[in-house]
Amino acid sequence: MSDSDSVATPTWIETNVPQRMDRLPWSKWHWLVVVGLGVTWILDGLQVTLQGAIGAILQNPKALGLSASEVGLSASCYLAGAVVGALVFGYATDRFGRKKLFYITLSVYLCAAALTAFAWNFYSYATFMWIAGTGIGGEYAAINSAIDELIPARVRGQVDLIINSTYWLGAMLGAGATVILLNEKYFPLWLGWRISFGIGAVLGLGVLLIRHWVPESPRWLMVHGRNDEAEAIVAGIEKQVTDGGGVLPEVEEKPLRISIHTGTPWKQIFRTLLVDQRKRTFLGLVLMSSQAFFYNAIFFTYALVLNKFYKVSAETVSWYILPFALGNLLGPIVLGRFFDAVGRKPMIILTYGLSGILLALTAVLFQLDMLNPVTQSIAWVAIFFVASSAASAAYLTVSELFPLEMRALAIAIFYAAGTLVGGVFAPSIFASLVDSGSRDMLTMGYFAGAAMMIFAAVVEHFYGVAAERKSLETISPPLSSQE
Repeated sequence: MSDSDSVATPTWIETNVPQRMDRLPWSKWHWLVVVGLGVTWILDGLQVTLQGAIGAILQNPKALGLSASEVGLSASCYLAGAVVGALVFGYATDRFGRKKLFYITLSVYLCAAALTAFAWNFYSYATFMWIAGTGIGGEYAAINSAIDELIPARVRGQVDLIINSTYWLGAMLGAGATVILLNEKYFPLWLGWRISFGIGAVLGLGVLLIRHWVPESPRWLMVHGRNDEAEAIVAGIEKQVTDGGGVLPEVEEKPLRISIHTGTPWKQIFRTLLVDQRKRTFLGLVLMSSQAFFYNAIFFTYALVLNKFYKVSAETVSWYILPFALGNLLGPIVLGRFFDAVGRKPMIILTYGLSGILLALTAVLFQLDMLNPVTQSIAWVAIFFVASSAASAAYLTVSELFPLEMRALAIAIFYAAGTLVGGVFAPSIFASLVDSGSRDMLTMGYFAGAAMMIFAAVVEHFYGVAAERKSLETISPPLSSQE
């Protein structure tokens, strides 16, 4: 046998699955995808808000009797779990499929949320929080990749931004629920916080049932040698659309030619991130880290600033958080369509740059003591009306710019980087600045956050990609494709 005979010849297929997915008119099926997959961010917002709201409650001997440091450590466990879950489940999502993993990750979360409601001491509580974090971290990778591959290219930006913004719907639900559940007029202290976590488990269970009707990504199937299954899924979706009165445009682009793919070696993943696509990698890290630092610096010290500098009581802080969350929710809903109509680069530059400028101006007013609790909150609502779209655009960017075979892992890597920078460093740095009681020191911190956002806008100007209304395969061809 010759050497040439001993080398396995790759099997190539031609498919128009991506083109057929992108030509689909918006339909009830797409709403099913949005509801079934997009609830991830609601769960994360709910979980984080509940954590913050019950911190003081858990220190009560009638609850778990935790110390302040144990409450903080449990929050760190949740973040650490999210980082680990994103990386582990992100790789598994690319290897074993979107559908399998978005079942697994949500199941992990809802089981952990249910168990947290029955925690009996610090160690059990921290362990369950860590497990819940792994589920949510894995959800980000599995769901972002699935949504982008199932939503038509012409509206992908708008849909992605709106779905990401629903984190703040979860925050509003959490804030509203704790007003009742943590009030001893309605529930005893030992029970209310446990019911709070039960809400997340019940919501997750309902969504798990909905996900039964969401198919595997046809794009993932075609690359893994299951093109017949991919074709059957697309044909089924097309039938639902036409049965509902929709009209399917002609497929004009030529078929995509790809080789059968069973797994992406780590060497190829690192080469893609650090060599072939190093500019995109740098862009993704800058966008994710800057928005995470910006967001967590403000949000996690929101109550501390109102209490320390404006003497707002802890009992009334929630009334200031609700409009803040509403502004974050409405921003992408109002601005999202422009990311498809005007374009990714100009809108990302605008939202990042404007967020930084507005924070810098507000910092000056804060330093000069020209604000009161209401005007300070109004300023933050205005800032984050814009910044919410910037933050969501970061997730959109990292999910679009890398090949299909490693899309979920790429999302996981950038999510982990953003979580470490924003979740670990920003809150602790800004908490110490608030504790100093110095307006000058805190203002310098605000300036740093503003500078990071403006720097990100500059990086987007040089390295950003015009991805609007383009198929994922055009933006970043699959590793297994052949020109």
